[in-house]
Amino acid sequence: MVPVHPICHRTIHATLSNAELARTYADAMALRSHPAIARFLGWIADKPADFHAPTLSAGRRRR
Repeated sequence: MVPVHPICHRTIHATLSNAELARTYADAMALRSHPAIARFLGWIADKPADFHAPTLSAGRRRR
């Protein structure tokens, strides 16, 4: 198990279902290849470690 920052964890679960995570994005490289996750990582990269922002709920997923 890899520790994940809370904002990253929320974004992952707002973007992908548990089934998708298990089936297709079970490792970090695959997860980073998802277009929405890649955009998020590009956006969050220059934020401070204690940065927090609202996350879209699972009902408003963008793929």
